[in-house]
Amino acid sequence: MTITYFGYGSLVNIDTIPAGVEVTPGTLHGWVREWKVCGESPDGQGRCALTVREKKGSRIMGVMAREPKTRLAELELREKRYLKVEAVGGAFRCDASMRPGPDELFLFRAAPEHCRWGTDKHPILQSYLDCVLAGFYRFWGEAGIDHFLETTDGWHVPVLPDRANPLYPRKIVLDPEVAKLIDSKLKDLGVNFLSPAT
Repeated sequence: MTITYFGYGSLVNIDTIPAGVEVTPGTLHGWVREWKVCGESPDGQGRCALTVREKKGSRIMGVMAREPKTRLAELELREKRYLKVEAVGGAFRCDASMRPGPDELFLFRAAPEHCRWGTDKHPILQSYLDCVLAGFYRFWGEAGIDHFLETTDGWHVPVLPDRANPLYPRKIVLDPEVAKLIDSKLKDLGVNFLSPAT
């Protein structure tokens, strides 16, 4: 028995999921990403993560991931600020063959109690954003980064620059050239960075 879900943020970065998970890059039609999941870490640091909402005519690139059903509880713990949205397979098309996903394909969307725009008190962690964008770069190159930036709402939410001392638990180490590319794109987008984390 397996589970199949659509990842559109950190789940796109295969370094954050178990080895052996079957991953298929593709596009989900009728959805858009937004910086609208707020919560606190065990140390009290507020943070803002990604969620999605339905939006006719939009599309977001991401991955369809399949893994053993025995891992569902662990996955739900990781996505504890989210609820599952079932049966989105018909909206998915894989990159290679343009085939839809299975009927049981689901995604995670913000639970109502956590669904609000990020703020200075709940910023985007740069270490989280790095992880997400590195995942998109691995699958689609620079075009993947551009797509993510263009199809994500909420860039008014500030970013906490914690790259040197990552607060994100699934932090990754960026290739220097990818880091430079990401920083240039975010500067062009006019992203607001808070004072560095201490």
